[in-house]
Amino acid sequence: MPDDPALAPARKAVEAAQREFERETAAAHCARREAFRDAQKAGMSLRSIGEAVGLHHTRVSQIIRGQ
Repeated sequence: MPDDPALAPARKAVEAAQREFERETAAAHCARREAFRDAQKAGMSLRSIGEAVGLHHTRVSQIIRGQ
């Protein structure tokens, strides 16, 4: 499908929205990982962190390790 010049503004808006979404998602992932690490350093177990957020303790461990 050839690019329609009349749709260029809409295409740019969609691309910008996608980039912003990806930035915000990455920032949220980093913030969650940091919060989980801080909770673990404060003495919370992986199980208790998982229970607090509704995740299995193995998933919490994966998030802390950045996987």
